[in-house]
Amino acid sequence: MANETALSEFIILGFSGLQDLQLLLFFVFLITYICTLLGNISIIAIACLDSQLHTPMYFFLGNLSFLDICYTTTNVPQMLVHLLSAIKRITYNGCIIQLYFFVSFVGTECILLASMAYDRFLAICHPLRYSVIMSKVLCLQLAAGCWAGGFLNSAVHTYFTFRLPFCGANQVNYFFCDIPPLLKLSCGDTSLNEIILLVVGVFIGWLPFICIVLSYIYIISTILKIRSTQGRLKAFSTCASHLTIVLLYYGSAIFTYVRPISTYSLDKDRLISVLYSIVTPMLNPLIYTLRNKDIKGALRKIFMGTLHLK
Repeated sequence: MANETALSEFIILGFSGLQDLQLLLFFVFLITYICTLLGNISIIAIACLDSQLHTPMYFFLGNLSFLDICYTTTNVPQMLVHLLSAIKRITYNGCIIQLYFFVSFVGTECILLASMAYDRFLAICHPLRYSVIMSKVLCLQLAAGCWAGGFLNSAVHTYFTFRLPFCGANQVNYFFCDIPPLLKLSCGDTSLNEIILLVVGVFIGWLPFICIVLSYIYIISTILKIRSTQGRLKAFSTCASHLTIVLLYYGSAIFTYVRPISTYSLDKDRLISVLYSIVTPMLNPLIYTLRNKDIKGALRKIFMGTLHLK
């Protein structure tokens, strides 16, 4: 316990093995972060400004965009500072805070994507009852449940991670404080943490994913029953963006967290974490903008309105 409490900071190794590319990586991640902020803020603004987008689908999309802003902000700004720093430090308490909020947002997104799938299931499979079932109250309850589930999940992981002894070892072989590299760093028995990671991961990761898969089985079955080709394409287009994001996000996030710690390779996992924590939040607004006629129409109206005012 003495060694654990004596630890006051961690050294984030990050991309230290790529010394010659530090400046290039800085500009690449800076541009990615700026694009993430601009894209997701634009989605939120469009959904708020256009009254035609005041629907459950865009309510959840606004939550997703806000979530993407939050969890990229937990690690990217500090990573940018570290890329330009000789010594890449984070305080012990700072590491706790970073881990807590990052894992919270990751868990929240897993549940939120399942809620979005449920929304699409109701819209396509039960269109006549959709407006009655998916009321404002239910939307708020689902969103609140997503956020509460994510933060509760993180509280469990954060507590059990930082009760482990680190025995003076403080070099985190990652670019931010996350569960797998901290478990690797600990000198204590991490078997309980691994069990918790797998068990809780079933409820936060696999259960929402199974719900998404079941929703899309019903959705695809319903779409195939539509007689007109145009009708089938229109129905599928409302789900294509969400399905693309699910495949990108779940593929990398589940790979990172829901597997035995003995199978971890931090060098490979670092690349996977870059995908779901940095690249995917930037792609989400592009995916929804390019494949969504409503958002493109709202953008045109806002743009034309701005020109008219000038």
